[in-house]
Amino acid sequence: MSTTVAVAPLTTTDAELLVAAARQAAEQAEVPVSVTVLDAGGHLLAFRRDDRAVLISGETSTRKAYTALQLNAPTADLVDAVRPDGLFHTLPTALDRPLLFIAGGVPVHREGRLIGAVGVGGGAPDQDHGFATVAVEAIA
Repeated sequence: MSTTVAVAPLTTTDAELLVAAARQAAEQAEVPVSVTVLDAGGHLLAFRRDDRAVLISGETSTRKAYTALQLNAPTADLVDAVRPDGLFHTLPTALDRPLLFIAGGVPVHREGRLIGAVGVGGGAPDQDHGFATVAVEAIA
């Protein structure tokens, strides 16, 4: 008899809530951003770029979400790991899909299981991390 408990996956409704919460936090700070939400498989569930957000924010938000998902950790916690003496020093260039070790990516968990990630780009790294964290807390 299996004791595995199924956990509901991240839905598009969840993803839209994550985007809305991150955008609201960014708007209150008057920071135009892009927000990306990926499911547990790394597939895009939602994306939104503010009209005034810098173009590269779309790519950085996606890479931050992907990095947080792959390493199951906020990218803010991984910044030191890619320094020359860090554990993941060569990891940013070792994969086909580049990782981005800049704050703003946060994994999303449900009942202790990884179900996706959100990434925010466009603000300062600490701001992006704060917006992504607000979003994750909104669906907790």
